[in-house]
Amino acid sequence: MKWTIEEAKEQLPSIINAISLEPQLIYTQEELVAAIVDPELFKEFLNWRQKTAKTSLAQAFQELQQLCSEENYSLEIPPRSDRDNPFTENEDE
Repeated sequence: MKWTIEEAKEQLPSIINAISLEPQLIYTQEELVAAIVDPELFKEFLNWRQKTAKTSLAQAFQELQQLCSEENYSLEIPPRSDRDNPFTENEDE
């Protein structure tokens, strides 16, 4: 549900009860300024963020390569070819 800051101040107990159903969003005019979520959902988010923050691009590609090999998937890469380049064409003109 959407709340303004003023409503959130007045209805804090209701907001806390409602977080078990869905995140409660708090707005200033039309801008989202806060979200109140279930503590378990927040813990899941923190665990996810900690895991992904430590993953480098090389590790992500290694995981992708592992998944592809497990699924017997191969990426078909078309042969390279030169594209038209207007800067190199018709140099005499």
